[in-house]
Amino acid sequence: MAKYRDSLPQLAAGSMMLTDGGIETYLIFQQGIDLPQFAACDLLRTESGTRTLSDYLDDNVAVATSSGLPFSIDSPTWRANPDWGNRLGYSSVELEEVNRAGVRMAADVRRRHETAAAPFVIAGVVGPRGDGYRVDVRQTATEAERYHSVQIGVLADTDADYISALTINYSDEAIGIVRAAAAVAMPVVISFTVELDGRLASGESLQEAIETVDAATHRGPVYYGVNCVHPTHLPDELFGGASWAGRVRSFRANASRLSHAELDEAEELDDGDPLELAAQMREVRDRMPQLAVIGGCCGSDSRHISAIAAALIR
Repeated sequence: MAKYRDSLPQLAAGSMMLTDGGIETYLIFQQGIDLPQFAACDLLRTESGTRTLSDYLDDNVAVATSSGLPFSIDSPTWRANPDWGNRLGYSSVELEEVNRAGVRMAADVRRRHETAAAPFVIAGVVGPRGDGYRVDVRQTATEAERYHSVQIGVLADTDADYISALTINYSDEAIGIVRAAAAVAMPVVISFTVELDGRLASGESLQEAIETVDAATHRGPVYYGVNCVHPTHLPDELFGGASWAGRVRSFRANASRLSHAELDEAEELDDGDPLELAAQMREVRDRMPQLAVIGGCCGSDSRHISAIAAALIR
């Protein structure tokens, strides 16, 4: 079972861990792969698709091993929840197997690359029930707990070390995810995404969302993250030294400065400038030294992760 579930290496004082870039945009725009419903998990249904995902992770992990840094491996299961599985035509049995296959692949990558000096953790990834950029499906915390418990229950029975909820855009869904993870004794990280005005799509500020979730779950998340946001779009209050901001220990940046609406409509990849992004990420960590897990999101790939690693360890 999980190696680090009871003692996540990224929680150690002064830790710094890489993670990968934007897997979906890389596969679609750079590999020319059709991902129905933007779902990388669909590739897990074939041997060749699984090999493609494994090769992608190998490229990103190689950056960490050459830099002597630990790595957090995501299972490609962001879309592998019941509603999205239904859109993809999965049965409940097939959906469970896709989640297990995603973690098995991640565990295989860990076996091949991890060293004693640089531990690799496995994140069992969950995503929102609805769209990551819009609150098109709004649930109560109780409804969200019931909904996400299906996927989280499966991931808890794998080698995943923790649950990583990415691109969450309102606090009630986050509360439900935290409670579902707690019910199966899984550490959980909630990663919110914000718009150009620094607020969640729900209209909540990042401070409001974090404080609301912490109050409702007795500080249930082991930490928080922000993902799918360009560094220049982070809200200024993150850098003010407030206690709630100190709970943010993960940042995964978009390579593109485009808004979420523009990214949704884009027909070509905007991969930005890897060196510029790396310099911006170094500045963010200088201002937020508690950041422990650092990587990319939409538009980024191993080139960006390599540049970020070089900037962080320089």
